[in-house]
Amino acid sequence: MIRTEALDRLPVRTAVPALRRALDDRGVAVLCAPPGTGKTTLVPLVLAGLTGEGPVRRVVVAEPRRIAARAAARRMAWLLGEQPGGRIGFTVRGERVVGRDTVVEVVTTGVLLQRLQRDQELAGVDAVIIDECHERHLDADTVAAFLLDVREAIRPDLRLVAASATTDAEGWARLLGDAPVIEAQGVSHPVEVLWAPPARPVKPPHGMRVDPALLTHVAATVRRALGEREGDVLCFLPGVGEIGRVAGQLAGVDAEVLQVHGRAPAAVQDAVLAGSSGGRRVVLATSVAESSLTVPGVRVVVDSGLAREPRTDHARGLSALTTVRASQAAGRQRAGRAGREAPGAVYRCWDQAEDGRLARFPSPEIKVADLAAFALQAACWGDPDASSLALLDPPPAGAMGAAREVLEAIGAVDGGGRVTERGVRMSRLGLHPRLARALLDGAREAGARRAAEVVALLSEEPPREYGDDLAAALRTARRGQDGYAARWKQEVRRLSSSLGSGSPGTGKGGSDDAAVGLVAALAFPERVARARGDGAFLMASGTGAELRDSSRLRSAPWLAVAVADRPSHAASARVRLAAVIDESTALLAAGHLRVRGEEVRWVDGEVVARAVDRLGAVELAVRPLKQPDPELVRGALVEGLRREGLGLLRWTRDSEQLRLRLAFLHRVLGSPWPDVSDEALLAETGAWLEPELSRARRRSDLGRIDGGQALRRLLPWATGEAVRLDELAPERIEVPSGSRIRVEYGGEQPVLAVKVQELFGMGETPRVAGVPVLVHLLSPAGRPAAVTADLASFWQEGYRAVRAELRGRYPKHPWPEDPATVPATRFTSARLKRQGS
Repeated sequence: MIRTEALDRLPVRTAVPALRRALDDRGVAVLCAPPGTGKTTLVPLVLAGLTGEGPVRRVVVAEPRRIAARAAARRMAWLLGEQPGGRIGFTVRGERVVGRDTVVEVVTTGVLLQRLQRDQELAGVDAVIIDECHERHLDADTVAAFLLDVREAIRPDLRLVAASATTDAEGWARLLGDAPVIEAQGVSHPVEVLWAPPARPVKPPHGMRVDPALLTHVAATVRRALGEREGDVLCFLPGVGEIGRVAGQLAGVDAEVLQVHGRAPAAVQDAVLAGSSGGRRVVLATSVAESSLTVPGVRVVVDSGLAREPRTDHARGLSALTTVRASQAAGRQRAGRAGREAPGAVYRCWDQAEDGRLARFPSPEIKVADLAAFALQAACWGDPDASSLALLDPPPAGAMGAAREVLEAIGAVDGGGRVTERGVRMSRLGLHPRLARALLDGAREAGARRAAEVVALLSEEPPREYGDDLAAALRTARRGQDGYAARWKQEVRRLSSSLGSGSPGTGKGGSDDAAVGLVAALAFPERVARARGDGAFLMASGTGAELRDSSRLRSAPWLAVAVADRPSHAASARVRLAAVIDESTALLAAGHLRVRGEEVRWVDGEVVARAVDRLGAVELAVRPLKQPDPELVRGALVEGLRREGLGLLRWTRDSEQLRLRLAFLHRVLGSPWPDVSDEALLAETGAWLEPELSRARRRSDLGRIDGGQALRRLLPWATGEAVRLDELAPERIEVPSGSRIRVEYGGEQPVLAVKVQELFGMGETPRVAGVPVLVHLLSPAGRPAAVTADLASFWQEGYRAVRAELRGRYPKHPWPEDPATVPATRFTSARLKRQGS
């Protein structure tokens, strides 16, 4: 029996007529409706004709998370007075509850991607709703792009709705071809904001780590909220680990403490979404409760201000969820949960001054995530570089390049980026391509069942209490009775089934430990790591890795690292999950990284020549080279010059002055005078350091190369300008005394340092290449007396003061009142008289 009263209370009903008109006219629409308005539950029922309005149509609703897909299906079935599996069904990875009468099917975006790859036409489907599209999950962006392709090419009748919990819908409207934007007003009650920062500063999050002091503060804030406010408390935390720790600190509170996240047992999820049975509740949740789920009874929100986003270090082959500050948009969504049913309050565990500095929206996953799975989907779709896909944000070129390298290495695409048969099979396993490779190749080497068991462990990281030894974690999962073990066993069944009974390797023997290590290494070949000693390892990617002091893996000669994170301030990654392997397993799994050849490098200030057999960055065998390739030696010497500077060459004072003169002319006159900066000279070593550089074999040979003589090769001889070097930038300038004074070219202006008496009679400042020199006027003892770039002005105004100050100190030297009337000299007055007589 349809619960008509409950349906009529849903605020989104007022927007349904406009949504229908938009779909009838354009076939596409963007629906903006706040959480709790019924956009996820009423709209699919209406579009499917299950509320008595319009013809019956088949509707697919795509949700970003399994928990949300199940919850939405159960809620819609309840509104129709049914159980899931009738007219309302759902399909998530490893679970399908549908029947022949199913009209509305709720699926995860990942499931819909798989379905589109198998059946681009989506035969029998009349409308697709992409829910929570504002969260910018990569699968949702990809599904939207594929569906727009389908509408344009083969199914113009397919109706498409992008449903968002925020009003930031302009981008989606443009993407859908200027689709109409339909807005539904929610029933929003006022929410009081209380700023509740910790009393003392806490450490910012890095990697997966959250300062325990912040979690203690969040727990204390929950206790405070229970004491100050009525109703249930919804507390937002970044992940399962933080939820568990805060739950432990809430022991003894006068309320039922519940935990909501993707790994929570279905019974717990159902209990949370069903509402309170009388007593107060504290619901500890991840961001899944921001918009995907409505938790009834909540009057208070406690917001830790943290969230988890994917990050990938492509250069090191490390990808993981990272703790970040939640965006302003997420903060608004979370606060709004307190005002769904009545006036409420939100306790924000940060300072109000910080709020304006937060990012406005969460980072689109396509900008920050590992794109290997996306690239494989695009290749299977026939668009390997994703250039023709309608996406809100294009994939970063670097991330796509890294993804294609991974796919080519595992045989999923060919050299041109086109998907192979093996790649198509991988794409249909519902796994990351790395794990798909591990499953297929691991089944051949270690047996299908054990490969499926290990890949299931890798696809959802085991709880930390399982430890960091992957083989031990496998044994724990096999005998475990907890929620993780139940999900693991279900995934093992799914993966085993996907391999089929005829899969090669089903009867393989060998130990569990060997199988676990092999499969993990097949999944992450860049992370095979050899021991350095004292719990430290070097991965093939070049990243160091360290085990915690208590780890039983510390004595292993080799590891296959399954999970590691590398905080931004740390030199090495921290290993969280790994398996023991031997060298032969490392070579089998990461053979494509093996390189044999000559290496001539600059190491510790000298050329080192070796024949090296390496697995990525890990050296397997090394022997010295007696006659290395001269070109490799030259490259090592250039690397030495880059690292240690051109001071490795021989520079006399005249050589250094020549370089400064040339630098001055390049700065003032430009071409054809050469750029002699370190960067320019190192980029053009062949133009000025040959043939001496090619003859050199070691550091000492560089020290015999005359830098000044080499620099003269860069002078503009071809244009004839080279002969003007001494005219334009003279090494010395002759002053009235007859002395030839060295010009210093190291600063912005050339400097002429000369005694005052030697300039008597010089009325104008000397110029070099049109630039007035900066004259440093010295006392008879050679100490600075004045600095000027305008000698005429100095004689008129400055000389009098210098004369008054220095005449008594240096009485033996001439200090005429009018220096223009006295000949310049570098001698004392007495010597001048003797010379005159």
